[in-house]
Amino acid sequence: MYALNLPSFDAKIRKNGDGFEIFDSLRRKYVALTPEEWVRQHFVHYLITEKKYPASRIANEAAIRLNSLTRRCDSVVYNIRLEPVMIIEYKEPGITITQQVFDQVARYNSVLRVPYIVVSNGISHYCYRIDYETQTYTFLTDIPMYTEL
Repeated sequence: MYALNLPSFDAKIRKNGDGFEIFDSLRRKYVALTPEEWVRQHFVHYLITEKKYPASRIANEAAIRLNSLTRRCDSVVYNIRLEPVMIIEYKEPGITITQQVFDQVARYNSVLRVPYIVVSNGISHYCYRIDYETQTYTFLTDIPMYTEL
């Protein structure tokens, strides 16, 4: 697949018909191995192993209602009270992260109102914290540890 700016891991991959599937340990099933899914699985593994995010507090493909439509956040992280605290949007490595990508995740956040937003294409990762009191946001130099959320 693609070389990423994320730690590698022993991904479980199998052939299915003409394509391949990768095991998603959070959803406990094999899913189509697309370039975006490759990024998601690596990023989730990074959060769990390096940033100490509990796997039980991360949801992949979390459904939300936005303007009477169902949309899916690529990943959502929850705190101990099961309140959403981070939305993560993934793009495949060949996709440049643009303002449109930030606008997309901002629309999702209009529903969830999380303090942290992350966007990654597996090569470049952006994380910012939103301060709702001052209506400002701050880009962070690193993804926070789970205990910092």
